[in-house]
Amino acid sequence: MTQTFMKEKKILPLVLSMSLPMVISMAVNSLYNIVDSYFVAKLSEEAMTALALVYPVQNLITSIAVGFGIGINACVAFYLGADDKLKADNAASSGVFLSIIHGILLMIFCIGGMPLFVRMFSSDEVVISMALAYSRRAFAFAIMVTVGIAFEKIFQATGRMKVSMISMICGFVTNIVLDPLMIFGIGPFPRMEISGAAYATGIGQTVTLLVYLGVYAGGSLSVQVSRKKLAWDRKLMIRLYGVGIPATLNMALPSVLISALNGILAGFSQSYVLVLGVYYKLQTFIYLTANGIIQGIRPLVGYNYGAGELERVHKIFSVTLKLTAGVMAAGMLFSWILPHTLIGLFTTQESTVSIGVTALHYISFGFIVSAVSITVSGVLEGLGKGSQSLLVSFARYLIIIVPAAFLLSRIFGAKGVWMAFAIAEFITAGFAYAVYRKAV
Repeated sequence: MTQTFMKEKKILPLVLSMSLPMVISMAVNSLYNIVDSYFVAKLSEEAMTALALVYPVQNLITSIAVGFGIGINACVAFYLGADDKLKADNAASSGVFLSIIHGILLMIFCIGGMPLFVRMFSSDEVVISMALAYSRRAFAFAIMVTVGIAFEKIFQATGRMKVSMISMICGFVTNIVLDPLMIFGIGPFPRMEISGAAYATGIGQTVTLLVYLGVYAGGSLSVQVSRKKLAWDRKLMIRLYGVGIPATLNMALPSVLISALNGILAGFSQSYVLVLGVYYKLQTFIYLTANGIIQGIRPLVGYNYGAGELERVHKIFSVTLKLTAGVMAAGMLFSWILPHTLIGLFTTQESTVSIGVTALHYISFGFIVSAVSITVSGVLEGLGKGSQSLLVSFARYLIIIVPAAFLLSRIFGAKGVWMAFAIAEFITAGFAYAVYRKAV
């Protein structure tokens, strides 16, 4: 199978054809947590708070897997664009092997560290017990997550976006079917409550990996993953981790941000902590189309950069920025038209819904301008410029928003935290565009 269409097809149709399957994949991926949360919310508000506390670490595991996967994706796409099949095979094979190692290490460290982590943010023993029950079972599937995402990025690098979409759908359907059965004890399953949600998610992730392996075994992938293709070439490792580590940090920074903001909001009420957790689940869904577009264009950018088509890279950036801005405008509109419905999916407490609606209104003012930072980060990662992408993410998730949230919370109370989101997006957008112009 040839990937030359990546540098020959008209840009708008190409971006849309690569992005649409990824948008669907991102939608399905975001629904994993939303479906879990929907059913767990039927148990109690304490159960939802437990999920909110586990989410940052759960997101950290996914962030490391996706971040390193982006490194694999960038390498494979670049070498295919440069017409170096052997190095593309080396990158794919080494990436999968290292992802296995990452999964084992993450499982051990995250399960071992959760008791201390959860107690940093809650003294409610019921919430702590639920959080630990969920995390021990969910994190046992870490290796399925890391290896599954490695294969996802390899298939994407070769333009096989529909395989990613089908794999994610299969995993999600498994999860959504098993969630109510295992949580509430329907049919042959015992009632496992929050533990059942963890098992359902883990089994769904396993099914996704099995679909990738099945398609690969069919022999239609244009790169080969095997022990014979493993290469411990220094330049390859630098290229894999040179993109993978910054991309991982990019993905992990929201978890650091949530933990920092939880610390600020906990001084007001546990309800604000719950609302922040609910918002980040909604945010994944709100941003999914924009993130799907970015996933679609990464291999395009890498392939064209490897092929020496720099002008085409700039055109892809311009088209992508317009598309993501339009998508985020729609996200802002929904946040003002349906805020009660969105927040009400996760809690029935009227006071909590009211806090959530206020939060969504303030935060959504930064949605449209956030398209600049999102697009710049994605293009820089596709180019293999991980360090520059990381600079943008540091500005967006730590350097600006955390101090702003702290200071504004002292003036406006918890509302100040919500205000800080939009302020950070506007400032970061200008910085991100300057970084892009200098780097490319």
